Amino acid sequence: MPSNHNHTSKRLAQAQSRHRTHAFMFATGIENSDPTIHQGRTRIDEMEKCGHYDHWQLDFDLVRHLNIFFLRYGAPLHRTFLGPSHYDWSFSDLVFRDLRARGIVPITDLCHFGVPDWIGNFQNPDFPDLFACYARDFAERYPWIQLYTPVNEMYICALFSASYGWWNEQLTTDHAFVTALKNLVKANILAMRAILQVRPDAIFIQSESSEYFHADSPRAIHAAETLNAKRFLSLDLNYGRRVDSDMYEFLLDNGMTRDEYHFFLHHHLKHHCIMGNDYYVTNEHRVASDGTTRCAGEVFGYDEITRQYYDRYLLPVMHTETNLAQGPGGEESVYWLWKEWANVLRVRNTGVPVVGFTWYSLTDQVDWDVALREDLGHVNPLGLFDLDRNIRPVGKAYRQLIEDWRHVLPTQSVCLRVPLDLSMDGGDARTREMQAMVQNEDARPPTDLQVLDTGG
Repeated sequence: MPSNHNHTSKRLAQAQSRHRTHAFMFATGIENSDPTIHQGRTRIDEMEKCGHYDHWQLDFDLVRHLNIFFLRYGAPLHRTFLGPSHYDWSFSDLVFRDLRARGIVPITDLCHFGVPDWIGNFQNPDFPDLFACYARDFAERYPWIQLYTPVNEMYICALFSASYGWWNEQLTTDHAFVTALKNLVKANILAMRAILQVRPDAIFIQSESSEYFHADSPRAIHAAETLNAKRFLSLDLNYGRRVDSDMYEFLLDNGMTRDEYHFFLHHHLKHHCIMGNDYYVTNEHRVASDGTTRCAGEVFGYDEITRQYYDRYLLPVMHTETNLAQGPGGEESVYWLWKEWANVLRVRNTGVPVVGFTWYSLTDQVDWDVALREDLGHVNPLGLFDLDRNIRPVGKAYRQLIEDWRHVLPTQSVCLRVPLDLSMDGGDARTREMQAMVQNEDARPPTDLQVLDTGG
């Protein structure tokens, strides 16, 4: 693997206790977006719409059925965080206790596109400090949790909330976008710091949308270049990378102060992080000469775009979200799964340390066909299971993919070995099964995985 990210590699490859082991992280997730629309009057709670509050035990059964050990999962922030140092942990206690007993490792998502009503929205300058207190108290209540995504898709959240006017504050100015972005990223950094005070070996898997903008004509090149610089802003700030000169002017022209910018340069925690790259068929865009954009479909694909992000940040990578609707033929999502997995293999075989893959989410979702902008109740067939909890063809295909690859990938390749702490007190047979599985994988003889390049 390239040597430039030695700081992160050393951090993630510390001397291991007898409880520590390594595994390639095949994952899914429970969709828990919770933005508001209608100027804050309507909460779009995907956990509620998808039936998780009523069927959470069955949902965890389905995770086990697929032989998945890693689950992107979070407590509903708006139901849990009731005020400063005031919480309702009742649902969280139930679900995280059950996950622990089953040996399912949560990648814990603390903020997914929304805040409690009493905070308001992402324009609130108090949000970062309030959220950091929540993160600390969460980590103290569940000290066995090691993997976190403090704030999910910061760039998308700021874009949809404060630039497109779809969610939360529903604003449409550059100043509002920069305000939301700096608050989201600062909240993420302060939350990481707070969690590390409780759990010094915590690992942060920063799920962020990986984007690319294609110029439709020579007259669109400047607009496309600007958007291709803007796509990096959340991670540049989060990882303490100096932004491009045009973006520096953009930030300062729209309300970020020099002191605020210097905070991001000097307070990042990059060496505790894995870069999560989300990729959907909607992540590439065509840019017209007037600066407007439309969906381009899959042009470069996950492989090329992930390499762009990796070359910029030199961090270990996890594919943290993808899906596609099942479609009228019934196999469209199965083919997309194969393509995304081929891309993961390809990017891995070019030297990028890849540590995991995620089909998001476990069940179908609701109203994502309108980006949660309206409360319509449209079921989107994106899950491994439908909302009646019947397995879809892509669920069967993902289970088979995991079975085929889990014994090959974890340690005999350029995949970084992530130090996972599986010392779950009183773990049941499922926990012991997971520990034995990954320990057996660690003991397997080396395999030259270059021959496994699928040409994706």
